[in-house]
Amino acid sequence: MVKAVLFDYGGVLAEEGFREGLLAIGSKNGLDPALFFSNADALIDRTGYLTGLSDESAYWDALRKQTGIQGSDQELREEILKRFVQRPAMLSVVDLLRQQGLTLALLSDQTNWLDELERTTPLFFHFDRVFNSFRTHKSKRDGSVFQDVCRALGTRPEETLFVDDNLGHIRRAEEQGLKTIHFTGIDDFLKQIIAFVPSSLLRTGTPENENYEKD
Repeated sequence: MVKAVLFDYGGVLAEEGFREGLLAIGSKNGLDPALFFSNADALIDRTGYLTGLSDESAYWDALRKQTGIQGSDQELREEILKRFVQRPAMLSVVDLLRQQGLTLALLSDQTNWLDELERTTPLFFHFDRVFNSFRTHKSKRDGSVFQDVCRALGTRPEETLFVDDNLGHIRRAEEQGLKTIHFTGIDDFLKQIIAFVPSSLLRTGTPENENYEKD
């Protein structure tokens, strides 16, 4: 059994707005979407925007210069932000886990966008702690962040479960001793999590007729 559960945001608790938004931007600009996403994803780290070492404008300027895309900062960011749609079924699971005394934390590689999303669609109140790379100045691309989070929560790695849709992040967490679930959809997630928490916990308070959407 675990004492704390760490949840990723985009791709787990919400639809994956960053990837899908960038794919759409690439397509609209006549570029190979997958290649554009790869370049844009690397650049958000390289410019320091992911870890709060530069601002959003610097990121978009660098991306326009490297790829030739068109559009204002506001137009480009909207393509991403509008695609972050929360998944109520997953947040219900978060609430059930927290009600049973587990420590719940959000661990996200996000920018100031997460704070903006919080203002329009509140999320943080579901969690005991929120760790956002833009605020902590360290992302999940650096495996030591998992040790940092465990220390902050007062749990040992082996007592901590990490849920993410990114295999790279999952592998780095495992290397640091955390238990993990690679999120591919809510049905599979519910099957996997009962290995770490009592199955009765997830049935308590969950409406039998609730329709969980698959990812």
